[in-house]
Amino acid sequence: MNSTPSITITRLDLQRLERLLDSLEEFGPGAEALEQELARAQVVGLDEVPAGVVTMNSRVHCRDDNTGKEYHLTLVYPEDAGGEGKVSILAPVGSALLGLSVGQHIDWPAPGGKTLKLTLLAVEYQPEAAGEYQR
Repeated sequence: MNSTPSITITRLDLQRLERLLDSLEEFGPGAEALEQELARAQVVGLDEVPAGVVTMNSRVHCRDDNTGKEYHLTLVYPEDAGGEGKVSILAPVGSALLGLSVGQHIDWPAPGGKTLKLTLLAVEYQPEAAGEYQR
């Protein structure tokens, strides 16, 4: 088992994500992974979250350390997923990204049994840093 980086989330994201989990009729692997992430997260107020931490609706820049390929992803709620680079919090990479800090690494299970090793290079946009708390 690989070491899991410590994560930070906002109290508001925690409340919204717990409501999301409560609303699910079926609890699939994505929901279970998210629940595990929430259980181990350090919870902070909106004005206490560092700018380099991935929160809900953050846009991030990350790199696959195996291939050097770079990704620009936005972490969204399930109803907003599906657009270009939009990743649901219930997708494996979504729950893994939540709360990460710049410079941390995650393993992202890819189709075909491969694992991408992603490094978070930058948080390009974070709602809290921009003073936008509505969603």
